[in-house]
Amino acid sequence: MLMNRAETALVTSPPRRWLQSCYEVPVLLRFGGRLLPGSRALEIGCGSGYGSQLIVERFGAATVDAVDLDPVMIGRAGRRLARYGDRVRLAQGSATDLRTALDAADGSYDAVFDFGIVHHIPHWRTALAEVTRVLRPGGRFYFEEVTAHALARPTYQRLFDHPTEDRFAAEQFLDELTGRDLVVLGSITRIHGDYLLGVAAKPVPAGGEA
Repeated sequence: MLMNRAETALVTSPPRRWLQSCYEVPVLLRFGGRLLPGSRALEIGCGSGYGSQLIVERFGAATVDAVDLDPVMIGRAGRRLARYGDRVRLAQGSATDLRTALDAADGSYDAVFDFGIVHHIPHWRTALAEVTRVLRPGGRFYFEEVTAHALARPTYQRLFDHPTEDRFAAEQFLDELTGRDLVVLGSITRIHGDYLLGVAAKPVPAGGEA
């Protein structure tokens, strides 16, 4: 579901960008490292494009495909990311159907990034199934998420709009990843379990190559 005005203002604010750049990125790099030269990455829920900028500049992706439901955000992202030319491709669409949004085949990406979008998706398990599908063997899923514990807080309920059914705790999110045969390389929760950051990898089949 789309963010409301209050949350859009928050996630595009300088303090949010500072937190993303100065805290979240170092944590994710510690767990998952930079990408290999030539890596192809995907960002689900790209918003105004700051996350994709970080994926190029801090994680070292050669190319980034980015998808978002909101056409206004796609427009903002296009302006922000124009400097990268054809290294970044933007598409309007859903993280639950990447084949339609981006014509994303199985094993298309070396890395997928989720900067706080999956908790907005009513069918979040389907989104994680798509993440797993499009990751190549050896590929990594970098995630930062807001849990059901945070969404139940009065401040969140007053200011923001989120799905009210089937919210996930940190443990449920991690269990869903391992249930899809991803290996959690590292994770951390903050503020009494409100926020979850981590990296998971898709195993390489025995005898295969990463």
